[in-house]
Amino acid sequence: MKKNIKGQIKFIPKEKTDFFHVLKSRVDDYFIQNNLSKHANVQMVLKTIILLTSYVVPFILLLVIQPPFWMSLVIWFVMGIALSGIGMSVMHDANHGAYSSHKWVNGMVGHTLNLLGGSVFNWKLQHNILHHTYTNITHMDDDIDDKLVMRFSPNTEVKAKHRFQFIFAFLLYGILTIYWALAKDFIQFAKYTKNGVNADSPAQNRMTLLKITGIKLLYFFVMLVMPTLIFGLPFYQVLLGFMMMHFMAGLILTTVFQLAHTVEGTTHPMPNAEGNIENNWAIHQLNTTVNFSPKNKIMSWYVGGLNYQVEHHLFPRICHVHYPQIAPIVEQTALEYGVPYLENESFMVALGSHIRLLQRLGKMPDINEALA
Repeated sequence: MKKNIKGQIKFIPKEKTDFFHVLKSRVDDYFIQNNLSKHANVQMVLKTIILLTSYVVPFILLLVIQPPFWMSLVIWFVMGIALSGIGMSVMHDANHGAYSSHKWVNGMVGHTLNLLGGSVFNWKLQHNILHHTYTNITHMDDDIDDKLVMRFSPNTEVKAKHRFQFIFAFLLYGILTIYWALAKDFIQFAKYTKNGVNADSPAQNRMTLLKITGIKLLYFFVMLVMPTLIFGLPFYQVLLGFMMMHFMAGLILTTVFQLAHTVEGTTHPMPNAEGNIENNWAIHQLNTTVNFSPKNKIMSWYVGGLNYQVEHHLFPRICHVHYPQIAPIVEQTALEYGVPYLENESFMVALGSHIRLLQRLGKMPDINEALA
């Protein structure tokens, strides 16, 4: 059952529950009692400075010092790690409106997405509206749509090409951000304009498309043209380093995001005959989302709380630095209401679960089992 945003799916629970009302009240009380803002704190600002510096300074050194080729590849590699950190820990919060109570601050910080070559406009439509509202609902959540030779939902047709997806998945993950910079935004812009996700006027869309194009041209000029024409670096070295940076960023970003929803234990509900989901929205989020590695402080710092995806999906406008503190509140409330609170204890456990699910989703049905 394929729907676009013009025919929105509604969440209609079979039974009424005050689960989210009670949970939200408890979380709000935590911030009130501790006299805390739900937005960024000093720790978050410091993290932002560290990650942006880790990306910008190496690039400047690359242009000014012009080290040997092998060392320049190391620098591009470091930039890739920093870039994925910016995407997970800085851009993500800002574009959810969680970084600051000031809209202009969120807007400014959110445009760090441009360092990936991506469009904030499309990202908010895909991520904030489609993914966060319709998590793991086939044909509504773009994150689980079939892509090339990848199948992420049990509700789409399995094909022979999916058989080995668990093996080559990570190669494809590595090309995500370069595809994003080159083509994804234009494809999404056309798609969202056609299906109604983008409700702007034609005049607004012309301006938006112009901005998207201009930002991408500037991005490729700074990253590829400027180092060659102005600083005299060999183009092949710049191109190889640029591709390495994007491969690292794409691999890390995509893998981390997959570990929240495309793992064992999550559900992929389908709309009923009326086109609705028979569940409470908040409970739906807990059924489709999994935390991982919650006790690893280094992991939590780098991935920007994306290992606390349960808390993030319930409270996306709360800065991720607060998730470790509100997680026990969410878990306890879920336990009281008999709602599942899904968690993998480590990154490797979550990664193994993701690979096994990809393997299962890629298997063709056994005709002998079907006839039995």
